[in-house]
Amino acid sequence: MEFDVVIVGAGPAGLSTACHLMQLAKQTEQELLVCVVEKGSEVGAHILSGAVFETRALDELFPDWQERGAPLTTQVTEDHIYLLKDENKATKLPNVIVPKTMHNHGNYIASMGNLCRWLASQAEELGVEIFPGFAASEVLYNEDGSVGGVITGDMGIDASGQAKDSFMPGMELKAKYTVFAEGCRGHLGKQLIKHFDLDAGKSPQHYAIGFKEIWDIDPTLHQEGLVVHCAGWPLTDSSGGSYLYHAENNQVLVGLIMDLNYSNPHLSPYDEFQRLKHHPVFKQYLDGGKRVTYGARAIAKGGFNSLPKMTFPGGLLVGCDAGTLNFAKIKGNHTAMKSGLIAAQTLFDELKQTDAMGGKDLTAFTDNFKQSWLYKELFTSRNFGPAIHKFGTFWGGAFNTLEQNIFAGNLFITLRDEHKDHEQLDLAVDCPKPTYPKPDGILSFDKLSSVFLSNTNHEEDQPCHLKIIDPAIPITVNLAKYDEPAQRYCPAGVYEIIDNAQGETALQINAQNCVHCKTCDIKDPSQNIVWVVPEGAGGPNYPNM
Repeated sequence: MEFDVVIVGAGPAGLSTACHLMQLAKQTEQELLVCVVEKGSEVGAHILSGAVFETRALDELFPDWQERGAPLTTQVTEDHIYLLKDENKATKLPNVIVPKTMHNHGNYIASMGNLCRWLASQAEELGVEIFPGFAASEVLYNEDGSVGGVITGDMGIDASGQAKDSFMPGMELKAKYTVFAEGCRGHLGKQLIKHFDLDAGKSPQHYAIGFKEIWDIDPTLHQEGLVVHCAGWPLTDSSGGSYLYHAENNQVLVGLIMDLNYSNPHLSPYDEFQRLKHHPVFKQYLDGGKRVTYGARAIAKGGFNSLPKMTFPGGLLVGCDAGTLNFAKIKGNHTAMKSGLIAAQTLFDELKQTDAMGGKDLTAFTDNFKQSWLYKELFTSRNFGPAIHKFGTFWGGAFNTLEQNIFAGNLFITLRDEHKDHEQLDLAVDCPKPTYPKPDGILSFDKLSSVFLSNTNHEEDQPCHLKIIDPAIPITVNLAKYDEPAQRYCPAGVYEIIDNAQGETALQINAQNCVHCKTCDIKDPSQNIVWVVPEGAGGPNYPNM
């Protein structure tokens, strides 16, 4: 199938690209064929975000979004920020000593899954073709080396690689230009960055793992529009933060973000999240409530210093596939959308030429990006993450407050973190083992019951999508040196160390549990795990995350 533009990923960046491209085409009565391919079972099924949403890019895309029925109804009414000192104590911080980027007046508490579903409906009205349930598994290259589209994965292959009765071969989706908007640590985006050396001269990308649960709570405890952010405990041996947002319908959104540059291999991000909910700041709202949904996803948080070159012959990287998140605001949706708007304008300016054949390196995107508010926003937040990494939560926070509130992000120095997250683990023998309390089934829960709430499902008889490059390394290196941290950093119980039928110690992979967070692809100290797309429509089925 041939198109003018193929977009990989129906998230905020990909759908914004599609919508704006078709808007521009309709304004000039130009015919364009635009396709969005999405690996989730439906648009929104794989979308997970906090989220407090800034409407700046949406205002540009659809100025009348309220009249069009965009699912943004809960405006932020109040910001509370706490420093959690230990499992019981907390200090509420006055706004004057908090970075102004953390203030959320005018923003909305939102389900990005539902917003993406709405964006998809707008795209389809504009004439975009959207194919959910099809995973882009390979980059399609032209003879001259430029990107010429993608190949979707075969369906109906059994675990041994043989075709089943249900076999359906993948499709070649050919395009003049291909936009990769897969989200953080995109399977194809990662390959393209390496293939075209797009990150040359840049700081390594840095990541966190983000957890989210939705709870129904006692209506008498609900304060619609209240936003709570916390730093400190339980992340005493790592950096990150936590949140609790009072959404509509007596629901709260609660979560933890933990940086993946931590050094103690015994840490379990999942268990840190579960014990967080017992802190009085969270417990006061969750007591008597019911957990209804769970999910986890990696976050690209390196920001400006880690942004790769976003163009290459025949295509572009946008949104979190490139790393456009502004961690100073703890927001990446509006920035992802803006990168999509810039991509759309750049693509349209090229495609409207009568001799547009495709395959060019659209470097005009870089010029357009540098002239946009997105560039300025990312530049002025460039020190936020490195400051936390270098100086810790308290002093890093003090530096960030000074830079953001006094210098508006324009301090004369640029801090950098040149250390790769997966290289930061110390030897297990040198690190203390945390004692995590047993889940009580009221506020805290085990991994398997959590995965159940994510509605995760994969066709069981298919090749494993978690590729181990060297099968010996998990035991001879990772277990020996680091007590195989995959057992703990995976938020879904995918990796287990077992004694197999031959009486040997082995790594067991429960790929059926995978929630597509990509943490294993990022944090494995040996870089021995490669996450690839499973059969289309597999993975979580988040209803409104």
